[in-house]
Amino acid sequence: MTISQELPTVAPVAPDPVRRGPSFLAKAFGITAVLSAAGSGLGLLRDLLLARFFGADEGTDAFLVSWTVPETAAPLLIEDAMTFLMVPAFSLALVLREERPEGADPVRQLTADTLPWLLGGLCALSGATVLWAPEVVRLLAPGLADPGLAVTCTRITALTVLPFGLAGYLGAALRAHHRFTAPAAIYVAYNLGILAVLTLLHLALGVRAAALGVAFGSLLMAGLLIAPFLRALRAGPARGRAARGGRGLLLSPLALLPVAAFTITRQSQVFIERSLGSDLPVGTISHLNYAAKVSQLAMTTALLICTVTFPLVARALAAGDLAAARDRVEKDLGQAAAVVLAGTAFLIACAHPVVALLFQRGAFGPADTTATAQVIQVYSCGLLAQALIGVMVRPFFSMRPAVRRADDPRPIQAGHPLLDWYPVAAMVIGLAVTTSVGVLSTHRFGALGLAAGNAAGITTTAVLLLRGLALRGIALRMPTVLAGQARLLAAAGGAAVAGTLTARLVHAEAPSIAAGGAVVLAVYLALGGLLGAHELTAPLTRALAMARGRRARTGPQAHAGPGGRRSAGEELLEEGTVPDGC
Repeated sequence: MTISQELPTVAPVAPDPVRRGPSFLAKAFGITAVLSAAGSGLGLLRDLLLARFFGADEGTDAFLVSWTVPETAAPLLIEDAMTFLMVPAFSLALVLREERPEGADPVRQLTADTLPWLLGGLCALSGATVLWAPEVVRLLAPGLADPGLAVTCTRITALTVLPFGLAGYLGAALRAHHRFTAPAAIYVAYNLGILAVLTLLHLALGVRAAALGVAFGSLLMAGLLIAPFLRALRAGPARGRAARGGRGLLLSPLALLPVAAFTITRQSQVFIERSLGSDLPVGTISHLNYAAKVSQLAMTTALLICTVTFPLVARALAAGDLAAARDRVEKDLGQAAAVVLAGTAFLIACAHPVVALLFQRGAFGPADTTATAQVIQVYSCGLLAQALIGVMVRPFFSMRPAVRRADDPRPIQAGHPLLDWYPVAAMVIGLAVTTSVGVLSTHRFGALGLAAGNAAGITTTAVLLLRGLALRGIALRMPTVLAGQARLLAAAGGAAVAGTLTARLVHAEAPSIAAGGAVVLAVYLALGGLLGAHELTAPLTRALAMARGRRARTGPQAHAGPGGRRSAGEELLEEGTVPDGC
């Protein structure tokens, strides 16, 4: 498919990586982190209300089966697939806009040639899910005693597919324009919508109110991005529309297939858990859900690093600069691991008081607290692998973008075309491990067996993807990467042991969490420093260097000329050590 736009035949110009100052990138990361944290906090409040209003019974199990639809649509249409495809596409369109000021605007042409098809496909998918809701429920949870409520909730949550897809498309376009505020706020709007409907209607509609809230929140999510997207389009130069058939951008719809397959396959871990969990005692699916929600909070900040730096990786890959992409990916792997392992150590040490403080009220009793806390501790063993996969799949799929220049003679991708499907194959192998461990262990360990299968399967996939990046052309320096991960793991293990011992000495939930968390952080940083984990020591060094740079700029050398000494912050940026503002 050719996106119509008149361009002369010229030698391809490799777009330079985005050279943003540390203040811009720090601000982008800060805004994204604050709004994402707010969205996660509201999501936690949503789960608290679900636990308070409905506990862990047949009703919540039915709703959580229906929630599989938005849980699958969100990574496919918002967080992963749409981002992998459209951020590189809009980035390239923006480069072409800058290169060729006359003629049709490539950004508007890209929108005109992709958005209508997307909306049509999303409407069809949503309608099919509504129509086949009974089959969907029977596939996801064949052991439900009364699937009628799950079918009703599934038909309601199926309405989220269209607004989710629109939000993912608009958010990817805005991030390519380096506009992060509105995309980062979508989960704030989403959870506010759920909370409003759930609070007002839970007595009248029961758990159906939660499903209606999900549908309403998805509409708010998409509506939040429409105005910023239109402003971004209007910000470009006014141009006429070129005749059809001109050479400009080539769209490859087949590039969507491996991305979508990977995302769906990855989400299939939830399908497996809920299918096997539906044959376990009532409430097991709810315990798994609450545990997953708490555990994944530890990954939020780690994945924000990838969100902010992904446009930089995409630009480096578009320029063919594999060394720069490799350096950025290695740093992201280290920084993501440093963050998520701190959260992992905390959750292992303080899972029981955290669950008791958050959930143990209303219909959620002490037995539910104990079961959920135990699942969290097992789930946490797979958090590092989940974070690393989030880092690695972005550059992997960017090696074959969905949109490329029509006049670019460079190969479409590195390596054999079957490498497009390598992440899918890795995820399928991980799912086989998840299923095997789950089937073999659930009869004895119940929900803990399912959680162990999840951790084992996702870790298998992460190991395979580390190998896959080298096959794709991004040859990570594996001894350095693995040594850094080992140092962080050792520090986190020591911190988890110390934090567990401390938390058990304090009986009240809040003091236990505070004491255990403080010990975890102190021991983690101390052991990391002793072991030479620069992912932990470097942020402090950078902060001190930036502080010295700011003090220097207020002194006599603050306005040094072109030949003057650069500030510490500028030197660090030149070295690429502060591109994410962390």
